[in-house]
Amino acid sequence: MEITSLSLSELSSRLSDRSLSSREITSAYLQRIDLENPSISAICHILTESALLAADQSDERWTRGIPRSMFDGIPFAIKDILCTKGIPTTCGSRYLEKFIPPYNATVVEKLLGAGLVMLGKANLDEFAMGGSTETSIFGVTRNPWDLARTPGGSSGGSAAAVAARMAPFSIGTDTGGSIRQPAAYCGVCGIKPTYGRVSRYGLVAFASSLDSVGAFANSAADLGSVYSLIAGHDPLDSTSINHPSSPISFSNPIATLPFPLRVGIVREHLDHEGLDEEVRKSILQAIDLMKSAGAEIVELSLPHSHYGVPTYYIIAPSEASSNLSRYDGAHYGHRSSHISNRNASEAASPLIDMYCRSRSEGFGPEVKRRIMLGTYTLSSGYYDAYYLKALRVRRLIRRDYDEAFSKVDVLLGPTTPGPAFPLGAKIDDPVQMYLEDWYTVGANLAGIPAISIPCGKMQSGLPIGMQLQTPPLAEEKLLQVAHWYQTTIDYKPMHPSDDPSNRFELGEGKGSR
Repeated sequence: MEITSLSLSELSSRLSDRSLSSREITSAYLQRIDLENPSISAICHILTESALLAADQSDERWTRGIPRSMFDGIPFAIKDILCTKGIPTTCGSRYLEKFIPPYNATVVEKLLGAGLVMLGKANLDEFAMGGSTETSIFGVTRNPWDLARTPGGSSGGSAAAVAARMAPFSIGTDTGGSIRQPAAYCGVCGIKPTYGRVSRYGLVAFASSLDSVGAFANSAADLGSVYSLIAGHDPLDSTSINHPSSPISFSNPIATLPFPLRVGIVREHLDHEGLDEEVRKSILQAIDLMKSAGAEIVELSLPHSHYGVPTYYIIAPSEASSNLSRYDGAHYGHRSSHISNRNASEAASPLIDMYCRSRSEGFGPEVKRRIMLGTYTLSSGYYDAYYLKALRVRRLIRRDYDEAFSKVDVLLGPTTPGPAFPLGAKIDDPVQMYLEDWYTVGANLAGIPAISIPCGKMQSGLPIGMQLQTPPLAEEKLLQVAHWYQTTIDYKPMHPSDDPSNRFELGEGKGSR
């Protein structure tokens, strides 16, 4: 079996018994990056030299019998929105294209502290604002299953890297579905933890009350391993939850449901008019599987779920408008070198003119759109009508989830309305792009954990994702149910390059068949 097809536990075992070295593993993934990245563009900063150096240091630790963790020497990729000391953190934006942080994000510190090897930074929509990874200064990231389609966004590069076997796992962020939607489109697994369960220190903020750091991997078992590495209280993050946790491991297959399980099926989700029939069929098959295994299936309602997208697209841009106000060209980041040709009588001072030009040049169209929308909803006379009302609806959405979880242990439904859409299809229609978040924004608004795992393919061959959601801090239950499902169906990670018939090159889109 190829090195890049091994699970995290298999890689750990091979490192432990020294049948593989970290240099061999790291080199194998770097070779995959050399092979796949030119056509997919998932990794925007490739760290070959530092990765190999870190691998050699890991091998020395293993030889001396002092590994930092059982995963010491395993490589990973990380979204280019988390600060990395001495390594560019650009957020896919011209504004930060030359920014090199002087410190690491807490998640980076935890992974490097456990001895893991950073392969590179993954591409994303500019400042994580998008659903297709088409707005980065590094260009478009493509879906490994069909290079004419989106990998999803904003963590599209992180998802595509795992799907194309350029990394065994990757770190992403999720503000309204930015991990789960790309996971569904790329046929991998992705988890968004409870808000505050993984430190946001060192994460360049988009919407501070919604942002979550999570991960992509090839299986729920691998996600459990990564989650155990990155979760935990961080005094550097004022929103971090001080809640005890223990490592999550699934070394033994689960033959039966891990506990008496009540599975909730949300009426509004399966009845949604935008849901593709093939996706609905796959979700119903998963429900039948749960039922046949002894789970109690409970149909219920989240009555305010249809307000989720409009509520999210008031709160998130409002917070983005506030967070991005720091980018003014005066302190760090892009500063316009253009000298205004306006005379002093034309109002704006030279300082204000520099602010305006720097922001106009540094931000892309989608970021500007959200800043303007957020500034409007926070402005005098509109704050109560929009932002304050959205906060009240958010409270109702959270209450819906609380009531649902008083009746069930887990909610099951689709991750996205359909499969990955063609690149360019929605970039000029923001409303249609935002509707792709129909099933995912609720978990962010409520602050609960959620996971997307593959549950089949379309007739065209494109992956389908299933979403599971649990109450706050119930990540272990979430991962157990996902792992049981994958064990029951004898799940094998899906990689398009494993079977040439799965791969469609640019201009040979599956949607045309």
